[in-house]
Amino acid sequence: MPDHFQPDLLRSLLRPLAAGAPDLRLAQSYRAFYRMDFSARYPGLSTRLGCVEAAGHTLATQLWLPPEPRASLVMLHGYYDHMGLYGHLVDWALGMGFAVIACDLPGHGLSSGARASIGDFAEYQAALEALLGEAAALELPQPWHLAGQSTGGAILLDYLLTGTPRPGLGETLLFAPLVRPRAWGWSKFSYRLLRPFVEGIPRRFSVNSSDAEFIEFVQHHDPLQPQTLPTAWVGALARWVPRIESAPRCSRRPLVIQGDGDMTVDWKHNLGVLADKFDRPEVLMLDGAGHHLVNEVPAYRERFFGFLRERLG
Repeated sequence: MPDHFQPDLLRSLLRPLAAGAPDLRLAQSYRAFYRMDFSARYPGLSTRLGCVEAAGHTLATQLWLPPEPRASLVMLHGYYDHMGLYGHLVDWALGMGFAVIACDLPGHGLSSGARASIGDFAEYQAALEALLGEAAALELPQPWHLAGQSTGGAILLDYLLTGTPRPGLGETLLFAPLVRPRAWGWSKFSYRLLRPFVEGIPRRFSVNSSDAEFIEFVQHHDPLQPQTLPTAWVGALARWVPRIESAPRCSRRPLVIQGDGDMTVDWKHNLGVLADKFDRPEVLMLDGAGHHLVNEVPAYRERFFGFLRERLG
């Protein structure tokens, strides 16, 4: 890790994104570290790292704004992740002519909160509402396409099924969306056993992508990776799953990308839930792809970005 990238200092310096404060010098170092500096690739691109308040949390937020965007992408990362790992998706969106706005979820990345923990999944909805509020305050062009990986996808499907979606939304892109994780029955049993005694267990890093460079970086070089699985998060998920599985149907038709090599979520069950809850969701299955689709090898990314380009172009 470069000496000039200091997460705690950067976190303390963040100011409200919509207030128009100039970009921080440390933010430039952060983007260089995570290979998210696209200024040379997209002339005239404006980029800012800031924050927004939501449900008692200070959420790190980030904006990539081309000179003449034709639409916007609102991006939510997965569990244990943060915005810095989503350069491939940001690059694709900028190539489509979209503005991009994203945040680190509570307890993740540069945002405040106990690491990787949450009291209730309603806090994630508050984070999404705050991010959409920033998009409105910044007058980002509509349609606003929504994109979420794993837990980010869960937040979006919750928003569509139980929330009051704002006017001006475009497509919803769900990458390996979470409803139930793999081996959910055993996870719930373990949670009930452990809850009275521990607040968390050491995280076991999984090989969730066939991109070896990505796995090496996340496991050994990323300073923003949580090291614990909090029992509070598992409990919040256990309360959320039955609520979302009993939610009424929705007329929207999300675009779903799923790999059949995914060993993180119970993807067969989850696709069944999506088919039941939405109006014929369009699903692209990727043979052999793992869970972290946004950071899969180029062959997979080219396939699903091409799929999305045809539908959002």
